[in-house]
Amino acid sequence: MKKPITIEVCANSVESALAAQNGGAARVELCSNLLEGGTTPSYATIETARKMLSIKINVLIRPRGGDFLYNDLEFSIMKRDIEICKSLNVDGIVIGMLNDDGSVDKSRMPELINLARPLSVTFHRAFDMCRDPFDSLQCLIDLGIDRLLTSGQQNSALLGAKLIAGLVKFSAGRLAIMPGAGINSSNILEIIKATGADEFHLSGKKTCLSKMKYQNTPLNMGNTTGVSEFSTELTDSNEIQKIVAIVNHLMHGS
Repeated sequence: MKKPITIEVCANSVESALAAQNGGAARVELCSNLLEGGTTPSYATIETARKMLSIKINVLIRPRGGDFLYNDLEFSIMKRDIEICKSLNVDGIVIGMLNDDGSVDKSRMPELINLARPLSVTFHRAFDMCRDPFDSLQCLIDLGIDRLLTSGQQNSALLGAKLIAGLVKFSAGRLAIMPGAGINSSNILEIIKATGADEFHLSGKKTCLSKMKYQNTPLNMGNTTGVSEFSTELTDSNEIQKIVAIVNHLMHGS
């Protein structure tokens, strides 16, 4: 049997997290607001997910969309969110902070890491906005980060596969490199072979139409041009099952 492969699902709700579990995922990254790249979910969302899921739950700690340069107020909110996650018995947190020059914020990251322990700590795709990927990776290794989520500084993990493979080689097992962005059942096998990684992050989402009978369709409630107010995206357990089956086949051979 080949080395084990872990599938983590980016779940934007408790419903998506349950679909990920039903599909056979090993872990979820719980978040909100995927249209902004993900933000910290509510206390009730985290609490309910922990009560209903038996698989591992990592929680995104990101107070807003946009860049990863945080002021003192935002930093204090992140610390409080970590404390809440610990009180709710999640398995890990997902964080990322940068300086204005595109380097990892190694002066404040240790405070978040120490506060989070003994939970697992993942550095998220703030890495993909870093100026120098290998210097940044070494910084994360020095900080004791457990896992790096990255698209290889491209719009998808497939496009960034060459850099991801280089990061896997450079890390040499000192932290896990987890490709994410645009991974699905049609390309995961190619990405596995191209990167050499053994953890993968994906949403497996599908569009669900609103059950509203009356719809004021010309009105848009947010700054989301081209996105319907009468549809939502949720994790598709069938897509997760397909991905898990592909991974199991690869691991065990035929």
